[in-house]
Amino acid sequence: MNELNVLNLLNGRLGSEGSMLVRYFEDLEVWKEGRRLTNRMYEVTEDARFSKDFGLRDQIRRAAVSIMSNIAEGFERGGNQEFLQFLYIAKGSCGEVRSQLYVALDRWYIGQNEFNELFKSFKKLSVMISNLIDYLKSSRMKGEKFKKPPYKTLREEMEEMTKK
Repeated sequence: MNELNVLNLLNGRLGSEGSMLVRYFEDLEVWKEGRRLTNRMYEVTEDARFSKDFGLRDQIRRAAVSIMSNIAEGFERGGNQEFLQFLYIAKGSCGEVRSQLYVALDRWYIGQNEFNELFKSFKKLSVMISNLIDYLKSSRMKGEKFKKPPYKTLREEMEEMTKK
């Protein structure tokens, strides 16, 4: 994800032509990629040999699920500082998955090509999360929960009060 895409995404637009507002975590490209990779890990760990190593299978699945879950939870908190905390956790989970991929490779649960593909994909996701973190850290935007309500004139306030 380049800087322009991050800027567009955080300004409420998807892509350079987009007019779709980012209101839900499901709109975030970084979350979509996390979801795709989580499903990919479930596919990989269903293999006969891999699926019998319950500890590694469950741990790598939990780490993959943690990535998309922390992105979602942080986004839903509505503030940049909390979102940043959860993005750091998601980034850590990317590292955890990559580390566990080495175990899967060493135990011959996956081949070198599959390892390379998955490792590269999780590394790319980690970079996407890093780019989002960097942007949020340098942004003056504090988050949805800190938005001020629209300014109303005294007349509008009075009219609203008399309607009740």
